[in-house]
Amino acid sequence: MNSKSDHETEKEKKLTITNRFGDSLDNYELSNEGENMAHIYPKKIQNRKNGILKNNDVNHDNAYHEDVDLADILGTNWPKRAGAAAMILNNKSKTLVEPGICEEIKPASPPVLPKVEPEESPRITVADYQPLIEIPGTELAIGSLVEVSSPGANEDLYGVIRWIGIPPGIQKNVLVGIEVEDESNLKNVMTSDGRHNGVRLFTCHEGRAVFVPANRCTADRRFADVDTASMAANRVSNNQAKKFGVAECPAIYGPVPPLEIHNSEELASICGKFKGIQGHHNSCYLDATLFSMFTFTSVFDSILYRHPGAQDIRNYSEVQKVLRDEIVNPLRKNVFVRSDRVMKLRELLDQLSSVSGLTCEEKDPEEFLNSLLSQIMRVEPFLKLSSGQDSYFYQLFVEKDDKLTLPSVQQLFEQSFHSSDIKLKEVPSCFIIQMPRFGKNFKMYPRILPSQVLDVTDIIENSPRQCSLCGKLAEFECRDCFGSLQAGSGLECTAFCPKCLKTFHSHSKRSNHVSKKISIPKDFRIMADHMVVPRLYMELFAVVCIETSHYVAFVKSGSGPDAPWCFFDSMADRKGEQNGYNIPEITCVPELTQWLTDEGARSINETSTNDKVLPEHAKRIFCDAYMCLYQSTDIMMYH
Repeated sequence: MNSKSDHETEKEKKLTITNRFGDSLDNYELSNEGENMAHIYPKKIQNRKNGILKNNDVNHDNAYHEDVDLADILGTNWPKRAGAAAMILNNKSKTLVEPGICEEIKPASPPVLPKVEPEESPRITVADYQPLIEIPGTELAIGSLVEVSSPGANEDLYGVIRWIGIPPGIQKNVLVGIEVEDESNLKNVMTSDGRHNGVRLFTCHEGRAVFVPANRCTADRRFADVDTASMAANRVSNNQAKKFGVAECPAIYGPVPPLEIHNSEELASICGKFKGIQGHHNSCYLDATLFSMFTFTSVFDSILYRHPGAQDIRNYSEVQKVLRDEIVNPLRKNVFVRSDRVMKLRELLDQLSSVSGLTCEEKDPEEFLNSLLSQIMRVEPFLKLSSGQDSYFYQLFVEKDDKLTLPSVQQLFEQSFHSSDIKLKEVPSCFIIQMPRFGKNFKMYPRILPSQVLDVTDIIENSPRQCSLCGKLAEFECRDCFGSLQAGSGLECTAFCPKCLKTFHSHSKRSNHVSKKISIPKDFRIMADHMVVPRLYMELFAVVCIETSHYVAFVKSGSGPDAPWCFFDSMADRKGEQNGYNIPEITCVPELTQWLTDEGARSINETSTNDKVLPEHAKRIFCDAYMCLYQSTDIMMYH
């Protein structure tokens, strides 16, 4: 036979990949670990000692080895495809390896990657959640009664939707927060008090809140068999929803207590847009007042539950039900009232009281209060004056003192009562005070500090008082001594015991002062030597403000000095023009507690002499205060 052709001889040659040092890569394995990543590892070679191949490990018949350019094997982009192997490869070297000789093969060290420290997960807050009004594509909204299919429960759960929204991280997943009505089926279900992943989204009793995907919620079948009238009402409600931008605002029956808020975190969970009372057709005077009266306090709740009497008007119960079931209860339960619900009350007030234009015209809070409290609901007046007159609110009348740059409500309050020479017959459960201003524009003082606590001790008739000098039981009052002591705030300086009265008025400047005896209850006089004379205080719980005919409100969300404050605007935003609707909003104002202290108010007043540089909410409460509302938690219990 003929000898092998040159082509066949070339084909039998052993192809070897070498590195630039001439080391054969026959003894390496090329591992492809990804699309653009490769690693070379040394093969396990027997008969190797100290990294040296013995002579019998080499095939002497094929002693000639030819290097091959990696570009021929891996393509022109071989460095990228070879990955870490490219660091030890040389695509241009050729080496003749003699039989029996092989240097120690050193495997390539893998590249050292920088150590990546795990990042701490950012803390999720309520701002990271996107709240919704309704479940998209359904008629279910906040306040809807639903049944929930839960894998962990023994049977379906029933409850009311309290929150709808999109949690952070998953943009298309709609999450629904539900307050369930029965805890017995929740043994294997994860529950909370309205928190999701530690973030409070609504508030309810511990163990009554569940969060489920929207597709597990359906309308409660127990209430599916409704009568024709209810179905018609639902159709009207759906039409109103399109008109006012909110899917549902159901009436809620039975007693509903005010919202209980304990800290800023809980307050933040109820804040946001479409919260509070929705404004419509110049209703801000009524919205701000109603929100102040009923959201967080029960001082006005007697209006909601008093049974009609013989002296009440024929429509008394109708007005009461609209106010309680369609406004106050939804506000406390779902933190939202749609404007068509409020319009029903406005129409009734317009028809039944002497105040006209309540459905469309600009009005003041006192006009609304006079219509509702006095003419329709016939509420017993809060203030009973020694002059024999009764009233629901008190207008401050004072002479301007140019030395006062930031007067407090306490100072103006005492000046007004002193100049009018009247007192209250008893401590009121609620004290509504109008600031000294005339109309919407003229203000007697450019800035007024709403006092967090109102001391009413010295304006209550026949109430025990302290001597301004020794602190014992006072038996005389001298109106001429008003403001005579630097330590006193005003009326406190006018009370004296017999001994101090004589000593203090022995001075020639006060010799012409006229004092009168204070009437003291007999029972208290007996115990006077064995107890400290108490002082009577009332707590500020709301401030209604006005700017350019628009009313807003600052409302305290609880009782006590540390309770957080919120700001409410029934027309904070608007969607659409003539046929659009207003968007109400509740905003948390954590700085307000500090601003209302004497030190905080003085600091902000001195550092920001120009109103334009004041913080927005500070400007509103100091410059635009129209009406301050105070309550006595002790007296409230008896009304």
